[in-house]
Order: sequence, then structure tokens, then C-alpha cells
Amino acid sequence: MARQSAPVIDAHASFDDFSTLLLEWYDRHHRHLPWRTPPADTRVGVLPDPYRVWLSEVMLQQTTVSAVKSYYEAFLAAWPTVEALAGAETEAVMRAWAGLGYYSRARNLKKCAETVAADHQGRFPDTEEGLKTLPGIGDYTAAAISAIAFNRPAAVVDGNVERVVTRLLAMETPLPDAKPLIRAFVANILPADRPGDFAQAMMDLGATICTPRNPACVLCPVSADCLARQNGTAERFPRKAPKAEKPLRHGAAFVARRGDGAVFLRKRPPEGLLGGMTEMPTTGWTARQDGETDTSAAPFPADWRDCGTIRHVFTHFALELSVYRADIQGSGETAAPLPAGWWSSPEELPGEALPTVIKKAIEAAIPGATKKRQRDRKTS
Repeated sequence: MARQSAPVIDAHASFDDFSTLLLEWYDRHHRHLPWRTPPADTRVGVLPDPYRVWLSEVMLQQTTVSAVKSYYEAFLAAWPTVEALAGAETEAVMRAWAGLGYYSRARNLKKCAETVAADHQGRFPDTEEGLKTLPGIGDYTAAAISAIAFNRPAAVVDGNVERVVTRLLAMETPLPDAKPLIRAFVANILPADRPGDFAQAMMDLGATICTPRNPACVLCPVSADCLARQNGTAERFPRKAPKAEKPLRHGAAFVARRGDGAVFLRKRPPEGLLGGMTEMPTTGWTARQDGETDTSAAPFPADWRDCGTIRHVFTHFALELSVYRADIQGSGETAAPLPAGWWSSPEELPGEALPTVIKKAIEAAIPGATKKRQRDRKTS
């Protein structure tokens, strides 16, 4: 049976007032976000700093706004310009990114900043085509920067926009096959004068009104055009192709703690999963194969004690790590003959470039070890 495709719709004929109604709503109800220039300013030609738009868009890939805010503000405080980020130590950037996930984004962030600073005199290209020549910038991010930072007529489609459009059209074509149809529809209804505000208005509509569950249709400024609302089927969209079950991989993690509380760490290879991040010694698990799970694969002889298992879900697979801990006698650098790496003190450990999965493993062995400690306040 042939897959049903979306109806061909003349957007300008069927949605004449859509962008007007949406932008009027956005002017009144837009979200206040640290990287956003409010519509009162953009309407008079004040556009946001492309560096801030780029930084936020890279961070927001597959990550929620609430999770990104603190990271964005910390990055901006440390590196307020693209030149500052380009000149930063890679290790410092990875430490600042730790916990945000999808670590290839951090590596590409640094490469992109270096390219903009060295090859573009610190200025981002102002077209989608130019932006896509930069490291780590694909179709979506190029469209978002082009529209929001440079007010170019680019069709910006994220998960929120996909939900809005598939409900508007009651689109039966499942994702990801529906993506080109959605993009074409957005391009057709895009207002020539405010494409950046339109892009952010569509995102805000999806995030605050046209939500995945219990959409607030009664508050929607464009509900009169929505076929899914008319049919009472809003939560049925977007349709999605069935996902394949994620494989479960296994491995082991070895947490060595010295007499003074320091934990032994090493750096992962620069490329590949969690590339360039910091970890304790682990076995050779990957997305495609298991690693050893017992102490026969320990990095050095010690009294390794079983601390249970932790589980972490990556994009394409789940991982279960058996966690072992050894208390190493002594406190100096010569406390034990160890492979390449370093001892991280209890004060330094929370600030290391530790991915979430590695923090979970350390916490299983030493509860509270990765939590930042507040300094004792002096009493008067």
C-alpha cells in the first residue's frame, strides 16, 4: 500500500492571515530568553549578535531551553566574543560543556569559532550557503542564524515547528519523510519583512501553546486554520515512523581513590564518542560492541570492590557499566604505578570535563564526589 502524502496546499491562498496573527501574538507573548532580541527592537532594525545566536542554536540542538540557559550564560561570561572563544583552551571549553551532552557539538563549536576568527575576520557569513561552510553548521542551524541574526528569508524548522505544521495540515506523512513537505510549507508562508521573528514565533507557539500533550488550542492565535483542531486529533500529530529498539552495550568503570580523596582520571581520544572528554579508566565498550565487565580488565592490580551498575542512554544505544572502586594507599603522585592520566583532587573533580555517564559511575563509587561544594561562609 502506498504511503499517503500530505495534500498539496496553496499556502498563500489558504493561510493569508497566518503570519500576521502569529506575529501579533508573538509581539505580546514572546518568551524572554537570554540570547533573544525582543520583537520591539527587531521591528526597528535592531538585530541580535550573530555570535550569540550561533552559540545558543548549537547548544539547543537536542537539548531543552531550561538545560541550556545556565550553560549559555557561563559560556558568554567566559568568552563574550567569537574571537575570545577561538583563543580559549580546548580543555576549558570541554570542561564548560561537560554535562550538556552530544560532545561533538563542543568540538565543532571550538573549530567553528577558530574558522570565523581566522578566515572571516570574526564575522559570521550572512547567508545559509556561507554559514554551511563552517564546522558543525548544518541546514537547520544555518537557516536559524540566517533568519534570526540577519533577517534573511530562511525556513527554520525544528521539532516545535514540525508539530505546529503537521497539526495545521493534519499531515499523515510520518517523520522523517514529512520534513521536506514541512519545510516547503514554512517557506510558502514566510513573511518577507520579519522572517527572524516569524521563526522564533513558530518555535514559541510549539513550546508554549501547541505542546506535545494537552495543547492549549483555545489560546492559539492560528487555531482557525488548524485542521487537527477542527478534527479533534491534535495529539495524533506529528506522525512518526516506528523507532528501532536501541541495543544495550556493557562495560566496566574503575574508580581509583587516593588516600587524600583524589580520583584517578584520564582523557578519552579526541575523536569518536565522548571525544576529548575526561573519564576514569573504562573497558573498551563502543556503540557497536561490549567491553569487559569484570575486574580482569582493571587498569592495574588493586582491591577492586563492586559498587553496582549504572545505566545511561545515548542517542543510538544504551550502556550498562559495572562500577568498581579501589582505595589506593598513599597521597603523593607516586601512590601507585598507574597508566597515563592524573589525580584530580576533591576540589577539582566537580570542575573536570566529565560527561554525565562518567559522573554517574563516579557517584556510584563515591556518592557526592562530583557535586560542587559551597565554601564555608565566615560568620561575624
